[in-house]
Amino acid sequence: MSKRKHFGMDLSPLRSRDFRLVFSGGTISGFGSFITYVTIPYQVAKLTDDPLMVGLLGVCELVPLLVMSFVGGALADYVDRRLLVRGGEFALAALTGVLLINALSDEPHLWLLYVIAALAATVDGLQRPALEAMIPRLVEPEQLPAVMAINSLGFQIAQLGGPALAGLLISAVDLAWVYAFDLLTFAVSLTCLTLVRAVPPPPSADRPSLKSVVTGVRYAKSRPELLGTYLVDINAMFFGMPQALFPFLAMQLGGPKILGLLYAAPAAGAMVATLTSSWTGRVHRHGLLVLIAAAFWGLGIVGVGVSNTLWLTLFCLAFAGAADMISGIFRSVIWSQTIPDHLRGRLAGIEMLSYTTGPLLGQLRSGLMARTRLGVTGSIWLGGALCIAGTLTLAAALPRFFHYNGKDGLTQKKAADEAYLAANT
Repeated sequence: MSKRKHFGMDLSPLRSRDFRLVFSGGTISGFGSFITYVTIPYQVAKLTDDPLMVGLLGVCELVPLLVMSFVGGALADYVDRRLLVRGGEFALAALTGVLLINALSDEPHLWLLYVIAALAATVDGLQRPALEAMIPRLVEPEQLPAVMAINSLGFQIAQLGGPALAGLLISAVDLAWVYAFDLLTFAVSLTCLTLVRAVPPPPSADRPSLKSVVTGVRYAKSRPELLGTYLVDINAMFFGMPQALFPFLAMQLGGPKILGLLYAAPAAGAMVATLTSSWTGRVHRHGLLVLIAAAFWGLGIVGVGVSNTLWLTLFCLAFAGAADMISGIFRSVIWSQTIPDHLRGRLAGIEMLSYTTGPLLGQLRSGLMARTRLGVTGSIWLGGALCIAGTLTLAAALPRFFHYNGKDGLTQKKAADEAYLAANT
């Protein structure tokens, strides 16, 4: 077998017209969104010079996500998923327009940045479950590992290029132009989503209600492999997510011009992992790989905290990003290959909580610890060490997740889908 087959990428899902459209639009829109993702914390840091105030952005985003991800998940199992995603893109474009107007003001309003962060999280909570539930309907089940890698590559292109360009734009032009660039990218994503064929809900779909949400939660609790993916990622991101400190770390290592490099370095490592990801399709011990990758993420963050040079900091961030990418691929495969389609939207909402609450709370944790005698770097390395300790604890506490085999999950999903169709036709 050739080395390329071992370490290349499987691009066969791109033969699907609708998947190509969703992938292209999402990548371009994501590129602009990452520019704004860097710019808002920078603007808050510039206005307040307080790491805790930057960390509070995460709290503003977390509160609506705790509710709207469940609502979005229930809607994704009941309405046309494409329409829900497109409506979300339009709303996010409107919010970016408000950021642009605020930046043009002689005295930009700090409170408005927190309001927009909360509203954007609300929209994301409604939209993201529908997007994640829609994608498995556009490709064949056996293509899902490749789909996760391709989607991750698009995300990494955006995560790598967006922050790097943001750093250059922030240091060269007014912030209003930075937000204007993001606004333009939404035009592309909305066009692509308009061209995608409808993705109707499953037959006899459950009407959105508290009961339907509870059904999804109970299903998630009944599956140890799903609980493992949630808990391991929350632990890793809560203790090991230092992005709220990047504006201050940049000042220690070279100033605003390198801010984009700090945000982009994890994406560079993730891209290397993605481009060599074909081996992931031959691995079935998915739970074990998630645990190993989470521990390596923590190790990379420890390195960021103890480093005092730019090149070593960037290397450690890239190493951590590669580890997080491997974890993300296997977590996504577990979700997409094992969850029945009629529950996919609701479970996508729960998944969204797992991979967003950790980073958002992690921003607050890192900001609070940075205000103590630990300082910025102490907050980072201690968080990475706690991430490793937490991962080891979860490995011991979740033996069924540790031993989970992906072949069993795929068989279980097929049986559940067939039983649901038989009961509703």
